[in-house]
Amino acid sequence: MSRHVAIVTDSTAYLPRPTMERHGITAVPLTVVLGDRALEEGTEISARSLAQALQKRHSVTTSRPSPEVFAAAYRTAAEGGADAVVSLHLSSEFSGTYDAALLAAADAPVPVRVVDTGMVAMALGFCALAAAETAEAGGGPDEAVAAAEKRAAGTSAYFYVDTLDYLRRGGRIGTAQALLGSALAVKPLLELDAGRIEMLEKVRTASKAIARLEEIVAERAGAAPVDIAVHHLAAPERAERLAERLQERVPGLVDLHVSEVGAVIGAHTGPGLLGAVISLR
Repeated sequence: MSRHVAIVTDSTAYLPRPTMERHGITAVPLTVVLGDRALEEGTEISARSLAQALQKRHSVTTSRPSPEVFAAAYRTAAEGGADAVVSLHLSSEFSGTYDAALLAAADAPVPVRVVDTGMVAMALGFCALAAAETAEAGGGPDEAVAAAEKRAAGTSAYFYVDTLDYLRRGGRIGTAQALLGSALAVKPLLELDAGRIEMLEKVRTASKAIARLEEIVAERAGAAPVDIAVHHLAAPERAERLAERLQERVPGLVDLHVSEVGAVIGAHTGPGLLGAVISLR
């Protein structure tokens, strides 16, 4: 049966490729600029290569997809039989991706609903997945958007970084920037709040910060049915340990995803990132 509503997101959703293929979700890539080279996230630069570049203090920046790239994605969806598109993207506080999608939607061959989810990483991925499942069940664009927005409202994201320096360089630390001077002397825990990165707590050591991250996630999940994603950058052992502990502590856990973030998010958080996304079913 042909899809009537196509789901488009961007490469910062970090959905597993088999999941995207199974649900027909298209991810438009953001760009990582490494020195004088512009590379597409997910195809031309790996998270590991990015981590190595950051550790060597090479210049790394990121940029949004062009409206033309979104226009091509919307044309492809229409040519594939879609009569509408729902386009779900990372917080506009982090990137101009949402604005680029809006520009492309104005001239698309089919109606396009562009949504600023206020999310990023699998917090965005869970929204895209909810929209795709609704579309597969016969829902129209309004129903798909509503499903994504409901999922976003029930999703929280928390993360630990070894240093706030990468976030400071990229200008993406929000109001937590006021705490930067003191926070750099400790280990910060941050949260995604209203589409911005905010300081949650300051902990004295890395081990205590990671233990506190586990506590926060378990408390937030409670006994409700939830999906959880554990993200990291160049810290696979940390991620696996956290995932194992959450499996033990979260009774309502339905799906658990463990993955390394892509180059775009990694460029702004740095190696050592450990994050957790909790999404109510």
